[in-house]
Amino acid sequence: MATTHGRWKTYLLVVSGLLVVVGLLAGIKGAQIGKLIGMGKQFQASGPPPETVSTSVAQAETWETTVSAVGSISGLRSVNVSNEVPGTISKIRFESGQIVREGQVLVELDSGVERAQMASADARRDLAERTLKRSKVLAGGNAISPSQLDEVDAQLKSATTDAGALRAQVERKVIRAPFRGRLGIRAVNVGQYLTPGTMVTTLDSMGGTFVDFSLPQDGLATIKVGLPVRVTIEGTTAQLTGTISAIEPTIDPTTRNVKIRAAIPEPANKPRPGMFVNVQVVQPTQQAVVAIPVTALLHASYGDSVFVVEDKPPGTPGMAQTPDGKPVKIARQQFVRTGAARGDFIAITKGVTAGQQVVSAGAFKLRNKSPVVVDNSVQAKAQLALEPQNR
Repeated sequence: MATTHGRWKTYLLVVSGLLVVVGLLAGIKGAQIGKLIGMGKQFQASGPPPETVSTSVAQAETWETTVSAVGSISGLRSVNVSNEVPGTISKIRFESGQIVREGQVLVELDSGVERAQMASADARRDLAERTLKRSKVLAGGNAISPSQLDEVDAQLKSATTDAGALRAQVERKVIRAPFRGRLGIRAVNVGQYLTPGTMVTTLDSMGGTFVDFSLPQDGLATIKVGLPVRVTIEGTTAQLTGTISAIEPTIDPTTRNVKIRAAIPEPANKPRPGMFVNVQVVQPTQQAVVAIPVTALLHASYGDSVFVVEDKPPGTPGMAQTPDGKPVKIARQQFVRTGAARGDFIAITKGVTAGQQVVSAGAFKLRNKSPVVVDNSVQAKAQLALEPQNR
């Protein structure tokens, strides 16, 4: 009996110890939970920590009005040099890429047969000339009849015509440059037989260049001959300046575009015909715009937007300033409508007014009504005219 009583006493001591331990653990855990709840309420009251961003002020500017298009270079005159008559090449008197003058001989076709026939015709003409001189003397002495004199005169004219025809035929077997310019790659060789119209090489004139491009019909009312254009060759930063020289009178019924040609002066490194270029037509009117840096614009499937930095309204939860004394502001997301771009800036036609402060760096980490701290100590300077450095 005493043994049983001792055993129960032991059990009671163990259970009491366990209850004490569980109580202590529950008290500790309760204190931790209470502390976490208090910290959560404190964080809720102070709000999320502010994000550091850079800002720029939306500026009211006056921009020139331009219409952009893509086009291609075409020469002032560009032809495929070819032969008129068939024949075998006997001499080639040019090199690929050579600059030639107007009328310079490029290729000679074999004209041996024609030259022999021309020599025979010249001999007959000379004989007819001498015969006519003698006949005139004889006719003066009434030794021959006037009809005989007329027959001799007709023989001279026929011989002269035959010689001229053969000389023209020989001349047609000499291929000459139709104007001054730069030759392309030679496409023929000595001894090659040419059928009429075989291309020998290409010839591009020197002294001027055209740019051909197209614009939609809705902008035709403001486009006229004489307007300045700026041409940028793809892959380069150099700009060429010219003027519109011609406008096609008809509109393409398929694309509803009108073809336009602009003349540009020939630069030192002449652009080659067929090169792709970007064209800007400068219109006489100017437009007042609100410009912001391109980096401030956020693109999304539901529209473009920017974050406008504003002062925190009174009573807004969260800190009013950082521990180092910087004021905390609010970034409000604002949807905008964009216009033309110039350098590092883009025009805003709706959504932002001049003088508003927009986030230009760090906008990707914000959401609507996010607290922000402005730090403009380090930021890239936006420029209207880009001048990238070669590295």
